Amino acid sequence: MQETLPGWTDQERDVARRAFDLAYQREISSLIDVVRERSDSLTSVESVWELHDYLSSKRHEMEGRFDFRLPTLLFVFASLVKEGVLRTDELEGLSGDKLAKIAALSCM
Repeated sequence: MQETLPGWTDQERDVARRAFDLAYQREISSLIDVVRERSDSLTSVESVWELHDYLSSKRHEMEGRFDFRLPTLLFVFASLVKEGVLRTDELEGLSGDKLAKIAALSCM
């Protein structure tokens, strides 16, 4: 069931979902690359636990960051744009007002 919120058209929800999923996949791919790199250098049980701690931290970070609730989605997108995970052109289809808010928030 899709969440409805005044001010978001069906088209905007679709654009937002695609952009959100794209950014999430990029983060997952990056995480997998890091895990592969780190796992190649495991030499002790301590390094295994360090990898475990890293993964636990990343899981917590990603679960907090990737929240597809429409009331907070502009903040999520601004953060992703600021960190280079998402480009503003990948949000085309959102209203000019929403794009302006994302741009302003990502510069803070």
